[in-house]
Amino acid sequence: MSVSAKKNMSAQTVAKTTPLEFIRQVQAETKKVVWPTRRETIMTGVMVVIMTTLLGLFFFIVDTGFEAIVHLLLSLAK
Repeated sequence: MSVSAKKNMSAQTVAKTTPLEFIRQVQAETKKVVWPTRRETIMTGVMVVIMTTLLGLFFFIVDTGFEAIVHLLLSLAK
């Protein structure tokens, strides 16, 4: 059987769903989701704030170090 014939057969066997059936399937899948608790959400938010603050400080220190190196090199060039 050729590749195009296989594609045609697989395309024909795809089940068509109505909009109502699609909504039912979405609701069924949504019920399977384990939603985070309020505490988990707050803790995750706090961790994001802490990590972004630490990264901001890290990059500030690295940038300040590079700035000092550039100023030193430019002063040597004079």
